[in-house]
Amino acid sequence: MNELEHVHMGNGHGLPEIVKIEKIVDENRNAKTFFLDKRIGFKPGQFLMVWIPGLGEKPFSISYAGAMTGITVYLKGKFTRRLFEMNTGDRIGIRGPYGNGFTLKGNACVVGGGAGIAPLAPLIENLDDPYVILGAKNADELLFDKRFPDAMITTDDGSKGFSGFTTELLKNILKERAFDVVYTCGPEIMMKKVFEICENAGIKCQASLERYMKCGIGVCGHCEIDGFRVCKDGPVFSSEQLRIMESFGKTAKLKNGEKVSIEDYTRHRYE
Repeated sequence: MNELEHVHMGNGHGLPEIVKIEKIVDENRNAKTFFLDKRIGFKPGQFLMVWIPGLGEKPFSISYAGAMTGITVYLKGKFTRRLFEMNTGDRIGIRGPYGNGFTLKGNACVVGGGAGIAPLAPLIENLDDPYVILGAKNADELLFDKRFPDAMITTDDGSKGFSGFTTELLKNILKERAFDVVYTCGPEIMMKKVFEICENAGIKCQASLERYMKCGIGVCGHCEIDGFRVCKDGPVFSSEQLRIMESFGKTAKLKNGEKVSIEDYTRHRYE
């Protein structure tokens, strides 16, 4: 049991628990971390359902542990815009933590892209000297690069660190180093490529997937992917599970249930 799991696991089911926003930190031009006045025990990779009256609930990964629990939020739509309008002292509802988190192993590489770096942060802090790759479109959109100063940085436009994709850097690193496991979260096209690289290299992979969620506890089935429920069976999936997911990196369901390409799904999620 890691240090995060020694704390009371919080309100797992039922009505949201009302908590206060103690602190807000601007992480980059599109992301803020909201620190809540509650210490929550969780496994890295698990998430909370966050409730705003009148707007419903959305899932958010836990990005900080400690006396205050933190969720890092990217500005995307109506729900996150309302969060961004909130101030310290305001209150929101939470349920959770939910889902299966990462299984900690030694000699690890962590590959994060964009908003996907958020659930990886507590994992990095609970691993023994992992090799960390953090990527973004450009320097202004990097997340947690100051929090993890030893991480290798990649930007699509070359504005900071390695010029190119995280997957390109991972390929280069694997020519020189071996790992027992690669953890990844980010755009699904990136994760699919990371998984394929790991398969070719004979390395275990754990990937944190994202789909539209409504209940967060495996009841509604909206986040289903090839027989798996992302909210309950995931969001972290192993190589063995990823191998049998035909939709992984290819298709996903929109909020209305329509199945579309992963590119269209990503575009709708970030509109």
